[in-house]
Amino acid sequence: MELRQLHYFVTVADEGGFARAADRLHIAQSAVSQQIRRLERTLGLTLFDRSTRHVRLSGAGERLLPEARAVLAAAERTRQIAADITTGADGVLRLGVIQTPAQRTYRVLNTLAQHAPRLQVRLKHLPLPERLAAVRTGALDAALVRARPPAPGLDLLPLWTDPLYAALPAGHPLAAHPTLTLAQLAPLPLRLAPRENNPAFHDLITAALHETGAQPPPAPAFTTFQETLTAIAADPTPSWTVFYEVAALPHLPRLALRPLAAPALTTHLAVPPDPPTPALRHLLTALRQTP
Repeated sequence: MELRQLHYFVTVADEGGFARAADRLHIAQSAVSQQIRRLERTLGLTLFDRSTRHVRLSGAGERLLPEARAVLAAAERTRQIAADITTGADGVLRLGVIQTPAQRTYRVLNTLAQHAPRLQVRLKHLPLPERLAAVRTGALDAALVRARPPAPGLDLLPLWTDPLYAALPAGHPLAAHPTLTLAQLAPLPLRLAPRENNPAFHDLITAALHETGAQPPPAPAFTTFQETLTAIAADPTPSWTVFYEVAALPHLPRLALRPLAAPALTTHLAVPPDPPTPALRHLLTALRQTP
């Protein structure tokens, strides 16, 4: 059974005869009759009662006519959606995401919805190596990444820059400064998460410290973010840690949070090196236009 045959069937029913249907379809009457006969053989039914004076739907034809219309409407809708996907007006965008202040994500998605209201967005949280691998294999269309991790085979497009924060005891003299530098903090033990937890961020901090010529003294181990902040606030031996904002800044007694003058943390979009798809172009536009 072909869509063309269903189209001919519906046209004959609407026009009330083969000749008028052929005129409307701009084909020979014999071609219409032939395709209807093939459809009837395929279905094992007689769709029209034929005589020399008239052609009218059979009982089977009356029952199948609304189904044929539904099939043709679904096929037309499929063609339209395919055309919209080609232009990026419709489709699915699969994006690997990171922990970031929720309002920023919502702003980007709202801007994207203004450009392509029918574009569906699927957000996927994955560890960094899996996130990058998914972009390479095509399981994700793009992925957000912090700092600049090694990403062979992918392009990293810079998007925005966030400040880093130092957490140190509120009673320490450095807490009186509104902004701190790594050179000021270098004499204090630094509680830095192990490199395997976040290689790109770890390398960003250690490289920046190396550029200042500083080498902080040994510090107690970094455990979890909350435990480390609590320990810094309570430990009589001053120490500090560095972090970026993923939610509201924490508030703990005896703990001071100060922005670092440098370095800053840049978020990138990892994309395949091929020309962007229409859906990805909409995302790039939304990212550029979102403050």
